[in-house]
Amino acid sequence: MTTTDHRPGGAAGQVEGASPPGRPRPDPVPPGGTAWRYAAATLVLGLTLAVGFFAGRAGAPASAPTPQAASTAHLGHGPGGLEVSRDGWTLTLDTPGLTAGRPGELAFRITDAAGAALTTFQENHERRMHLILVGRDLSGYQHVHPEMSADGTWRVTVTPTAPGPLRAIADFWPQGAPAGVTLGIDVPVPGRYASGPLAPPEETVLVDGYTVTLDGGLRAGESNQVLVWLGHDGQPVNDLQRHLGAYGHLVALRQGDLAYLHVHPAAASQPSSVVAFGVTVPSAGTYRLFFEFRHLDEVRVAAFTVVV
Repeated sequence: MTTTDHRPGGAAGQVEGASPPGRPRPDPVPPGGTAWRYAAATLVLGLTLAVGFFAGRAGAPASAPTPQAASTAHLGHGPGGLEVSRDGWTLTLDTPGLTAGRPGELAFRITDAAGAALTTFQENHERRMHLILVGRDLSGYQHVHPEMSADGTWRVTVTPTAPGPLRAIADFWPQGAPAGVTLGIDVPVPGRYASGPLAPPEETVLVDGYTVTLDGGLRAGESNQVLVWLGHDGQPVNDLQRHLGAYGHLVALRQGDLAYLHVHPAAASQPSSVVAFGVTVPSAGTYRLFFEFRHLDEVRVAAFTVVV
């Protein structure tokens, strides 16, 4: 998975979404212009939501149809990852710490009130455990899938990008439970911690030559229609591959407490260059949205800063 962080002082030495030296800034309108956007939106929403989406940034009459709340989409849970214990389960860390810039094994268990490790998990979006790792300043984002041993210990090799507290957010579903559970804990990464600023809000970012555009605003407490557009070399990307059972995933993290939302797109029978999400954020604030997509057998991540 490509998860390069493009904030000042990061490995890439540039602001995420800004053009590298000597390259022009990306056109804020996705490849093909407004006409292509509307045509693509009509196609994908006709296939998934059975409605047309004609109101874009160019504006629309007040009588334009309002997008549905995407009842077929996975609409994001309430914010999770804020607690180490919830619903009778505790995220128990077995790794005392990791070293910045070096691969290391992160080991943990999900334990019950008696301290016994849970060993039966229900598969959720093709995995029994989703683990999000991110710095407290929202840098160094990683989405990994540990492997569990027979005693209930989950293990994965990770490389922290910088010193400082590394937030680990475990998203899982105990077998037989009515809903999934999300727990969070800080993993120590010794060294001098220097918090970096967030990249400024931008509609379009560049990721490995892909132009990725986030279309649609967010209002706290409401179901918001969000579209993500993908282009490459001036052309729409119409052959996305499934990633964890869908054509894209969206993780939202709130600046400050790192409240977590994992949002899945509206179901689609075939790939398109636009991916539709229904997103509900719990409060006003600044959020970092990480859009994951798979193309040409590689998973990439585009990150956006959004102020609600």
